[in-house]
Amino acid sequence: MASQHRKPRSAGPRVAGIRTPAFATAALTSVALLSQTANAAPSDDGKPSLEEVEKKVDDLYRQAESATEKYNAAKEKTTKQRKRVDSLLDDVAQRTQKLNEAREELGSYAAAQYRTGASAPDTATFLLADTPQDYFDQNQLMSRVTDRQKGAVDDFVTEQSATMRKRREAAESLASLTDTQSDLRTAKATVQKKLGDARELLSRLTAQEKARLAAIEKQRQEEAAAKAAELARRQAAAQAAARQESGAPSGAATGTGTGAGSSSASAPASPADPSYGAKADKALAFARAQIGKPYVWGAVGPGSYDCSGLTQAAWKAAGVTLPRTTYDQVKAGATVSLADARPGDLVFFYDDVSHVGVYIGNGMMIHAPKPGAYVREESIYYDGESGIHSVVRPA
Repeated sequence: MASQHRKPRSAGPRVAGIRTPAFATAALTSVALLSQTANAAPSDDGKPSLEEVEKKVDDLYRQAESATEKYNAAKEKTTKQRKRVDSLLDDVAQRTQKLNEAREELGSYAAAQYRTGASAPDTATFLLADTPQDYFDQNQLMSRVTDRQKGAVDDFVTEQSATMRKRREAAESLASLTDTQSDLRTAKATVQKKLGDARELLSRLTAQEKARLAAIEKQRQEEAAAKAAELARRQAAAQAAARQESGAPSGAATGTGTGAGSSSASAPASPADPSYGAKADKALAFARAQIGKPYVWGAVGPGSYDCSGLTQAAWKAAGVTLPRTTYDQVKAGATVSLADARPGDLVFFYDDVSHVGVYIGNGMMIHAPKPGAYVREESIYYDGESGIHSVVRPA
């Protein structure tokens, strides 16, 4: 995806990737296709250039992902509010039952007094009134009510007040739920509109244009992989220096990062937090098991995921509960530098924190990238260094 409106970030050392003979032919093909794209003149019929289409599609996917996180937040809020409304309505029903029972008890007292002539007829009105507390200011009526009857009236007034309060809370919660449901519908419509626009743009491309677009994507991935490899080398060098300074054996782990082994290797937990490594291993094992499953916006598994749905599910498998959205997940742990990133950490992207992946080491991550793609391993530099927002250690 094209990077735009990013926070300026200091660029680390950049090392050009060295292509091996195994994909030299593919590289030459990419260069040729990209050259055609770069030299292509604007279309006479006003049709946008391939670069414009690519940028627009990337922007639409980004906007759709941002809208997806808003949808996820609204959906989570709706679920919580619905539970609260249901609880309040149950409480109101129970209190109403108690109120009716108190009213019936008062009615029996009033009827008995009226039959025996023990009180004036207005006592019945007093006992059956909607607000009987008002009558207690009248001393002549107070003297005619026994302690038991007074207690019954007190219970009635208390239940009536509590019931009215709960009814107001329920009404306010229902109104809030209605507003959130409206936000949910709006976010859903936004996602669908952005994805529909992107599909429409892509459907207009010719076979040759699609091939050139694929070549651009391939070149971008190769550049991102080269940067990931450079990060791995820097981290390995830092670990070696730390071991040498501490006098630890050359094969000992410092627990500071990722090492320079395979991209799926996990660094041991740091001595300060021996439990993190075990939890991270479980989260990574879960994430790897999801590779190949489709990205679906709003999905939390098990058959498909969006980006935050995948990270939430991965860490849940490790016994750690993360919030649903990227906006909240970025707050659910300690922020660490990219140089200190360890397997299991969460890597967040873009100024609006609309994307996240699980770091696996060596500058690589597992993430659910975008609509039309599948859960996969990929360089954390897939959208350039400026696209990286922060790294968070969730446990």
